[in-house]
Amino acid sequence: MDRLAGKRAAVTGAASGMGSATAALFAREGARVALLDRDEERGEAIAAGIRDGGGDARFIRADVAREDDMRAAIDAAATAFDGLDVLINCAGVIGVDKPTHEVSEAEWDAVFAVDVKGVFFATKAAVPHFLAAGKGAIVNFSSIYGILGNDEFTPYHVAKGAVNMQTRQDAASYGRYGIRVNAVNPSTVLTPLVEGIAAAYPGGLPAYEEMMTAHQSLRRLGRPSDVAAAVLFLASDEADWITGVTLPVDGGYTAR
Repeated sequence: MDRLAGKRAAVTGAASGMGSATAALFAREGARVALLDRDEERGEAIAAGIRDGGGDARFIRADVAREDDMRAAIDAAATAFDGLDVLINCAGVIGVDKPTHEVSEAEWDAVFAVDVKGVFFATKAAVPHFLAAGKGAIVNFSSIYGILGNDEFTPYHVAKGAVNMQTRQDAASYGRYGIRVNAVNPSTVLTPLVEGIAAAYPGGLPAYEEMMTAHQSLRRLGRPSDVAAAVLFLASDEADWITGVTLPVDGGYTAR
């Protein structure tokens, strides 16, 4: 459908789950896509699969927790594509399931290194390319737990709150330069990680889905494609007057 025809995009965390779904969708919609991830084997395989389907994709190994890695990877993507139009900050980790008083400094830092610094480093590297072009779009992956609190995974929740604030701050700072910054905030999505958790849950996936969606308006778990579709819209020119939005993609979880 070519909703991203001519666009050049970099996607972090692109070797699995929502990142790989987003990269594949972008390629189908006409974008040239750089897949950034630490997992070289899976990343190369996904990029090859996109190319086999007629898309334009390449894998670049990068650790989002390392500023030098991200600078080199973003610059490499921009060099390969003769510029950059879109950055998708998808890479993330969940970390430990502990309340604040039980979390060690190392456990806290492990989550923030990826979920917060990763967004910072990739954005910092991409913005100069957008400034040179006079336009750009960034979509950050946050979570409904960057909006709402509960009694689980404290470092993750706080990190995703930081991602939402970074989204608003960068939208406010860079709009004058034609750079839009938005975020998606998914609830539980059937990524490979969640599928494994569901398989081990008593009663399997049906029981897990019933439990996890009890507070949603739409009583099914999300699919990576659900989130990728929202990211596609925010990255496309269809959203050219939208910035600073932290969009729940959550089956109505935050509506209740």
